[in-house]
Amino acid sequence: MLTPGQQADCTVAADLLAGLAVGAVLADKAYDTNAVVAAIAQAGAAVVVPSKRSRSVRRALDRNLYADRNKVERFFNRLKHYRRLATRYEKTAASFLAFAHCAATFVWLL
Repeated sequence: MLTPGQQADCTVAADLLAGLAVGAVLADKAYDTNAVVAAIAQAGAAVVVPSKRSRSVRRALDRNLYADRNKVERFFNRLKHYRRLATRYEKTAASFLAFAHCAATFVWLL
């Protein structure tokens, strides 16, 4: 699901999580919103999202599981080395997805 560059990703995260059957959802502090946490809990998954400082009651966090999030972040960092993905030169969502598949394949081959 593509969003405009000026829109926060957490606004569509609840829609993306709908219907998932996973054991845990790992995310950074930007996704610590009531709507996202409720969507994760409703899916029956463990919430592995660090609490923002502004939260009065902080959730417990599985640090070992949260450390695995780094692997995903490194993968996205490698994808952003492809300028067409980082700056989204593609005009349509279909061509953007096609190049994302190509870039992911290049990263996998390296």
